[in-house]
Amino acid sequence: MALRMGLWRRRALLFAAGGLGGLGFAPFGLWPVTLVSLAVLCLVVETGARNGAGRGSVFVSAWAWAFGNFLAGQYWIAHAFQFQANMPAWLGWVAVVGLSMFMATYPAVAAALASRFRKAPMARALAFAGAWMLTEWLRGYLMTGFGWNPLGITTLSLGPAAQGASWVGALGMSGVMLLAGYAIMLTAAEVRRHWREGWVFAPLAEPLGGGRALLAPLATALILGWLTQGDPTPSDTRVDIVQANIPQEEKYAEGAFYRNLQRYIDLSPPPGGEARLLIWPEAAIPRTLDTRPDLRRDLAVLLLGERDLFLTGALKLVPGQSSDDPWAGLNSLYAIGPDGGIHARYDKQRLVPYGEYLPLRPVLSRIGLDSFAPSSVDTYAGTRPRVMALPGFPDLVAMICYEAVYAEQADGATRPAWLLNVSNDAWFSDGGAAMHLAHARLRAIEQGLPLVRSTPTGISAVIDPYGEVIASLPRHEAGVIQASLPLPRAETLFARTGNALPIALALFLLAGALALPARSRRS
Repeated sequence: MALRMGLWRRRALLFAAGGLGGLGFAPFGLWPVTLVSLAVLCLVVETGARNGAGRGSVFVSAWAWAFGNFLAGQYWIAHAFQFQANMPAWLGWVAVVGLSMFMATYPAVAAALASRFRKAPMARALAFAGAWMLTEWLRGYLMTGFGWNPLGITTLSLGPAAQGASWVGALGMSGVMLLAGYAIMLTAAEVRRHWREGWVFAPLAEPLGGGRALLAPLATALILGWLTQGDPTPSDTRVDIVQANIPQEEKYAEGAFYRNLQRYIDLSPPPGGEARLLIWPEAAIPRTLDTRPDLRRDLAVLLLGERDLFLTGALKLVPGQSSDDPWAGLNSLYAIGPDGGIHARYDKQRLVPYGEYLPLRPVLSRIGLDSFAPSSVDTYAGTRPRVMALPGFPDLVAMICYEAVYAEQADGATRPAWLLNVSNDAWFSDGGAAMHLAHARLRAIEQGLPLVRSTPTGISAVIDPYGEVIASLPRHEAGVIQASLPLPRAETLFARTGNALPIALALFLLAGALALPARSRRS
């Protein structure tokens, strides 16, 4: 019994360590805490391998750490349930706990796999980093997927190191952070051993010994990032981003449509002499614009000069795919010209399960689970190209809300000049909105493109191609950002390869882990 109590106490401490590691995510950005927390997780792998612990024991211990870490990064989801009339607010916390418990299995699988490499600590470090990258990639796709807060996102607060995402993406930077955590753990163990021997400074005599070579990828990212990061160059393209600060509870209130529309109109700057893009956020007009030419013309007359273009989120209804589903919606971004015509449209492709559609609706509806979806009409995924060709303005790749979480959503068939993320972060807590902005910053770094964010309640922003926020509006504040769109930088390595490169690197790390023990035996 005492042994079992000790085991559960250790796992409770691991849960706490994982939760503290979440302080590396936005809005806190405490990356040193994340590295120490990762070192604790790496100790689970190392001691499990050295003591001959079974995969199940390592899995459960690592799962406890990951459960705490995911709770710290996903707590904001509970906030969205405050606006679901079909569900009680307390169910949001059930969803947060349940989702975190499931997501925690991915790092736990990676840890259990790495602990099977019983020969050299370096082999376990490489295996853990490679397995972590692969499982992190998989969690964005399996069972509808949820790729929120990759470990690599914590490098945004680590100065120039975040520029490493322009080569290996957020996925690759996750592996870099994991290797750094393993290096800290091995160095701490070496210092502890020499402390007992009375020579605590022994590690200084061998700077790359004791696993400290595992810090090389992070050091390389810091140095190369410092050498390559530059100042943004403004272009001739002007953007006016309107943030009306309309809370979610007011968006669909009775009689709110025209009141909210007037709010956006009043905040929108009048047209001037130069061409500009006027940008409103996701679903700023919660109506089907393609069937309302009168509304489009009225807005064009009120808002646009003869060389302007209006980009706004709105809806589109399309026929459903079955008698049980006669109608479906598209979450769309429209480009409207001075004549009120639709010059381009993008339909959201990566949808939020249970937020925008109910998976297996015909089945789940029959057993009463359709209340878990906010609407009786599903949103369908769009099929149009992500690149929007705008007359008189540079082409863009559009990402609607949650799509900014996924690196491939920022990749068009042809390279655009900029990225646009329209979102409704009124569903999010303040912390969740800050995390969403962090994902957008990563997409800008990966692609080497400027990115514009437009949200109704913040955080709207203009981000340069190095991921730096050069203009923004805070949460819960109405206003307008008037800025020049920065020019893109040269096409990055990640923009050319996408996630294929970090996945290949993950497999290379696993192959290296398999090779290292054999060399160790020969020596």
